[in-house]
Amino acid sequence: MTDQDIHPVACPIREIIDSVAGKWSVQIVLLLVARGPMRFTELERGIEGISRRMLTLTLRNLERDGLVVRTVFPTVPPRVEYTATQMARELRGAFAELADWARRHQEAIMAARAAYDRRYAAEQRTAGRPEQDTGSAESATVPAT
Repeated sequence: MTDQDIHPVACPIREIIDSVAGKWSVQIVLLLVARGPMRFTELERGIEGISRRMLTLTLRNLERDGLVVRTVFPTVPPRVEYTATQMARELRGAFAELADWARRHQEAIMAARAAYDRRYAAEQRTAGRPEQDTGSAESATVPAT
């Protein structure tokens, strides 16, 4: 199989994975799968650090992708609930496997990050450039070189 054969398949799949595996998407899906139908404010309280705007956008995208159903109840004021679809519930196993993998490799990843940060700092000193802030060993960002 050549790169030309892979690209038409990989591109749409990559787009779906990017959407489903986003930081907020994973948390929303897991919360809805675990707790069942939830209102917007319940989701907002259940996900630390998410802004109202980001929650709104992420819920819309999850609804568009068929992972969340938004139900509006005809009450005054209107009540809105979000529910995980069967397709979203199937993700629970994949997310659990990914979390298990992360737990198994957490120490090795932290050690690799610390080694990288030390190596990067040494390279900066050797090159005579002022050291840039690379963040802590827990940081997932990689400084540009």
